[in-house]
Amino acid sequence: MSFMKTALPISLLALLISVGDAAAGELKPDAINAASIASIKADKRLSEDPDPAIVRLQVLLDRAGASPGVIDGLAGENVNKAVAGFEAMNGLPVDGRPDAEVVSRLEGDAPIVESYVVSAEDAKGLVDKIPEDYGEKAKMQSLGYTSVAEKLSERFHMGIDLVNALNPASQFASGDTVWVVNPGPPREGKVKRIEADRKTGQVLAYAEDGALLAVYPATIGSEDNPAPSGKHKVKGVARMPVYRYDPKRNFKQGKNDKVLTIPKGPNGPVGTVWIDLTEPTYGIHGTPEPKLIDKVGSHGCVRLTNWDVEELAGMVKPGVLVDFVNRSSAAPK
Repeated sequence: MSFMKTALPISLLALLISVGDAAAGELKPDAINAASIASIKADKRLSEDPDPAIVRLQVLLDRAGASPGVIDGLAGENVNKAVAGFEAMNGLPVDGRPDAEVVSRLEGDAPIVESYVVSAEDAKGLVDKIPEDYGEKAKMQSLGYTSVAEKLSERFHMGIDLVNALNPASQFASGDTVWVVNPGPPREGKVKRIEADRKTGQVLAYAEDGALLAVYPATIGSEDNPAPSGKHKVKGVARMPVYRYDPKRNFKQGKNDKVLTIPKGPNGPVGTVWIDLTEPTYGIHGTPEPKLIDKVGSHGCVRLTNWDVEELAGMVKPGVLVDFVNRSSAAPK
């Protein structure tokens, strides 16, 4: 069942967010573990402060295969779309709202926030900074993480601000105990078909029997660099790929007018995975800026968070169909 055909559009301003005054603003591990997603209500108010109940909802959705993208405790379109995806995966009426039925199916006893001990390995492979200019990037040995906190944020699918908010006094040194969310293990299965929906900004992964295995928020092209249309196939998967920048074939970045080879790394232009498509120069890939997924356009490709594209890559093989669609009925926004 594809929820894209049945989803009911709603306004972003009519999105979920309103919890009890006692819980709001108290971004502590105990508050998140004790929060109730049943308290989330439709409200026209949007908060810039992370909400314990939204953190909990995002983690539970992630565990269920309906990715909210970055777990940051903030209500937004990606949360709504994840709820809609979960509803479709479970044969529920699709409206993108965490109603009583959604809550009952999502909730469990496993803690949302857990402690983690920083290891010496976590500090390896870091770089001082990532330059914006591709020419400067090409001079580097690798495009690794710039801090332990950034590395942990991606490992646990978190926004860096949430990591810092949960650990305000930590230096993230080896041996330090820090708080992180537990998004659960990667989704498993065999993907037969992928839909990249330009209208809703989503990638949907289907099994051979038509069941919806996973849903991801995605950036799919832009007005200046639209994604391809029609049906294509997966050619192969490259992990930790180097990036070949060719201004004549791709796009112009800054003043760079020569072909450049940009080194691998999670902060590289295509992140940690490139799923190559039969349409030349196009692929499904990761990103160095996960918080911008479905907020800033791409250069025609399909961009996911690094962790989402890693999960998807583990379920695809060459020959998997990738269908670029533009549904008339959008997912909730």
